[in-house]
Amino acid sequence: MDFDTFNTASPDELRPVLQACCAAPTWVDAVIDGRPYADTAAVVRAADEAGRRFTSADVDQALAAHPRIGERAEGEHAEAAWSRREQAAVGADQAAAQALAEGNRAYEERFDRVFLICASGLSADRILASLNDRLGNDPDTEAAVVADELRKIALLRLERVLVEEATA
Repeated sequence: MDFDTFNTASPDELRPVLQACCAAPTWVDAVIDGRPYADTAAVVRAADEAGRRFTSADVDQALAAHPRIGERAEGEHAEAAWSRREQAAVGADQAAAQALAEGNRAYEERFDRVFLICASGLSADRILASLNDRLGNDPDTEAAVVADELRKIALLRLERVLVEEATA
């Protein structure tokens, strides 16, 4: 989506694009309500600020749209394609996939949510090391880490919408 279209699209047109970046309605509304933006950097700054205000309810809503790390997102919609791209290095070998599946189970038992990490550019070993490290967090610390990871993913995806897909 080019920048001018982003600024002028109706909220109903823009909402699904932003929901694919982050399924937290308050984040989507904040980005839509901030329009018009002077430039792409201003959009990203506003989205970043909105992401820094994620509540636990925002995180829970957004996590519902994320597959487990190491599981292939199904479908042809943008969010599934982005998830597959972000996790490209994760499914490389069976041992790593098994370790991630076990780690996901342990994480979900401990924190009652899916493990979320901005996986773009990370190897399966790096993701697994982070998962294992984070299992030692207390619930409040981990909630803050998850919210920050969600913010990073949202910004990465928003930049794809504004830059990569505008030039495609």
